[in-house]
Amino acid sequence: MFRRDVKPIDNLLREYLRYSGLETPLLQRRLIDAWSVVTGKTVANYTQQKFIHNQTLCVRITNAALRAELSMMRSQLVKRLNQQVGSQVITDIRLF
Repeated sequence: MFRRDVKPIDNLLREYLRYSGLETPLLQRRLIDAWSVVTGKTVANYTQQKFIHNQTLCVRITNAALRAELSMMRSQLVKRLNQQVGSQVITDIRLF
């Protein structure tokens, strides 16, 4: 008898996503969706636009006072968002 190389399905899916070039867009989408979880419902209500460009999360905040407060917490937000996704997806946040 011979022994087959058996791999768990999560490893196979991860390898397929990486091979097909879908891993990074999937992680970016998860990070964008995690914004409302990490910042909370109140901040999410003032958020209009979110996208990632060159490892920078760009977020449009409609309230200027809230934008100023969040800009002081940028490094903490980057850390918490990356932890939520489980990977280093972004390195900075730009609020506009």
